Amino acid sequence: MIRFTLRQLQFAISVAEAGSVAAAAEALGVAQPSISAALMKLEGQIGLQLFIRHHAQGMTPTPEGQRFLNEARHLLRQAGDLQRQAGEAKGPVAGELALGCFTTIAPVFLPEMMKRFRALHPDASLKISEGAQEVLIEGLRGGRHDAALLYEVGLPDDIATTHLVSLAPQVLLPASHALAKRSRVSLVALKDEPFILLDIAPSRSYFTGLLNSLGLPAEPAYSSPSLELVRGLVGQGLGYSILVTRPHGDHSYDGQPLAIRPIAEKLAMGEIGLASLKQVRPSRIVTAFLAFAKEFFRRRAA
Repeated sequence: MIRFTLRQLQFAISVAEAGSVAAAAEALGVAQPSISAALMKLEGQIGLQLFIRHHAQGMTPTPEGQRFLNEARHLLRQAGDLQRQAGEAKGPVAGELALGCFTTIAPVFLPEMMKRFRALHPDASLKISEGAQEVLIEGLRGGRHDAALLYEVGLPDDIATTHLVSLAPQVLLPASHALAKRSRVSLVALKDEPFILLDIAPSRSYFTGLLNSLGLPAEPAYSSPSLELVRGLVGQGLGYSILVTRPHGDHSYDGQPLAIRPIAEKLAMGEIGLASLKQVRPSRIVTAFLAFAKEFFRRRAA
C-alpha cells in the first residue's frame, strides 16, 4: 500500500528546487513547520534520507533522494494529467508541455511549431529548453522534460522515440567557391580542403562518420559547437562544412555570402524524432504534440 501523499511529494520537490525549507515555504505559501513535518514523515514512510541538511545553508538531495525525486516528478505529472483527463476527457488540450530540443533543431523549427501548436491548442503552453543530446536525455530522466526533439543517434535503451522526419546532409561552402556553381557537390572533390566540424554530440560522430564512409580524412581543421561560428568560418573561406539543419539565410552573422548544396554521394540521413522515457506513460498534451509534430513535418516534406 502507498503510504505517502502527492502533497508530500510536492513539498519535497519544492525544497529540492528552492534549496531550503524556507524558500519552498515562501514559494508555496505554506508554513515552514508544515513542510518540515511532511518531509520527516515522508522519509520515515519510504525509509530513505532524501536530503542532506546543511546548517544555515539550506538542503541538497542525497543521491538516493535525487533518484526518488526524479520519479516523484513523473508521478506528479501523471497525476495532474489523470485529473485533467477525468475532468476534460472531451475538452480542449490544456496544460504545460516541458519540451527539450536539440540546439541546432530549435531555431530552425521551433518558432513555427510553437506558433502553430498554440493556434491549434490555445489552452496549452510550451516551456522550451535547448541543449545538447546528453543534456536532453538527462532532462527526460530527471523529469525536467516531458519530451524532446532530437536526432535519433546513439540513444540509450530507456529512451523511446517516434520518428518525425529524415533530412539529407548538405555541404556548406563560401559563395565564392568554385564548386558552389554546381547543383550538387561531391565530398570527394573536397578531400584536400580544410574541414570545419560542428562539434556537438551526436553531430560530431555523424559528420565524421559520413567522411569515414567515403574514405576521406575526418580530422577537422577547425571545430566549434556553435552552428553560427561554423557558418562564419566557412564564410571567411577557411574551409567547408557539412550540415543537416540549416538557417533560412545565405549569409553568416558577419555578412559573408554562403552556398549550401546537396551532396552528390548517397549518405546516411539525419533522423529527427520526438523522444520520451519508455517507463513514463505519455500525457495527453504529449500525445497531442506528437500528433501535431508528425503532421507538421509531413507537410514540410510534401
